[in-house]
Amino acid sequence: MSLRLCLLACLLVAAAQASKDSSSTQLKPTKWLSASDLENVPSLNDITWEYLENEPLEKGAKLIEKIYHVGQIKHDLTPSFVPSPSNVPVWIIKSNGDRVEAKLNNYVEVAKGQNGFAEDEVTIVVTGLPQNSPAAKKAMRKLVQAYVQRYNLQQQQKYAQEQQQQLKSKDYDYTSSEEQADQWKSAKTASGDLIIIDLGSTLTNFKRYAMLDVTNTGAMIAQTLIELTNKGVPQEIIHVIGQGIAAHVAGAAGNEFTAQTGHKLRRITGLDPAKLLAKRPQTLVGLSRGDADFVDVIHTSAFAMGTPIRCGDVDFYPNGPSVAVPGSENVIEAVARATRYFAESVRPGSERNFPAVPANSLQQYKQQDGFGKRAFMGLQTDFDLRGDYILEVNAKSPFGQRTPAQKQSTYHGVHRNQN
Repeated sequence: MSLRLCLLACLLVAAAQASKDSSSTQLKPTKWLSASDLENVPSLNDITWEYLENEPLEKGAKLIEKIYHVGQIKHDLTPSFVPSPSNVPVWIIKSNGDRVEAKLNNYVEVAKGQNGFAEDEVTIVVTGLPQNSPAAKKAMRKLVQAYVQRYNLQQQQKYAQEQQQQLKSKDYDYTSSEEQADQWKSAKTASGDLIIIDLGSTLTNFKRYAMLDVTNTGAMIAQTLIELTNKGVPQEIIHVIGQGIAAHVAGAAGNEFTAQTGHKLRRITGLDPAKLLAKRPQTLVGLSRGDADFVDVIHTSAFAMGTPIRCGDVDFYPNGPSVAVPGSENVIEAVARATRYFAESVRPGSERNFPAVPANSLQQYKQQDGFGKRAFMGLQTDFDLRGDYILEVNAKSPFGQRTPAQKQSTYHGVHRNQN
């Protein structure tokens, strides 16, 4: 017995010493940031959206990184903002482009009154940027226009005729990424509903954005998704798209939906998921694979407002993980580019504008000269893709660099050159 007691005492002493060593080596703010950096971190009340839009890209990115690191170390930012459902605007976009306004707490009933729901797909976009931002506003406008074109066959045919007239009236040299008139004529259409949950409009200041309670906000949206399925919309046709911080809200909504119904949404797309500046210690929060049957993610500001961490079954990194993609002038525009890319992939005829290959970095992608098993970023991403994919994009629209087929092999098989 005395021997057992002696051994137990030794173990307790060793554990105490280990605990002491651990506490003495605990990561301190000065090991992440210099003393001057820590002194110069402004409070959330001092940061405005206008400030971030006017700051040069690198400077804005460095500021976000400082706030993120300090929050991770001190754990002094606890999420506290959850908007009221009656204050979250919802837009139901009809196939002709008309908008019907509703609120989060009644949009299902309003949409039901608009001739019911489509049979092919229901796309729900949750905004995560303030819509008074020019970059964010333009990105959402492009996304809405793309879905209207997708859901409206007559408009597509009219556009094709206009393009044909343009070709006849003058010489026009198409780039590899532009949709041609014959592609618009032959493009497959789908009946669908587009619903915009404008969470971004409630993020009227940066502090609200930083302190957004992703989990509870997602649970709130999940209730409306459950109501939607109770009205007869199969979860198999629901595609939820989250922008920026709303990508994590979408993930939380999908997680809560599964917890309450026992079923998973078919797809969640994250458009540049944000760094979570405020979160509760020892909790797992944020978009992740498993939140839907298929989760795909586009990262456009991995080292600024976005996160470099893989969040989905497949993660696309245009031009590799970086502060921003080409052409972005500030951190907000860098986030919005993911929405612009996805919008371009929605337009009929442009679904395969963004070929990507498996790679861990842009350097590896270039070393391979872009060769590899080809997959497509955007609406037509294959649901069986897994891992990280790299691609190059243009600085201006059209952003996609549609690559000649002979340069790459397809995801489902090797392409054979036709001589």
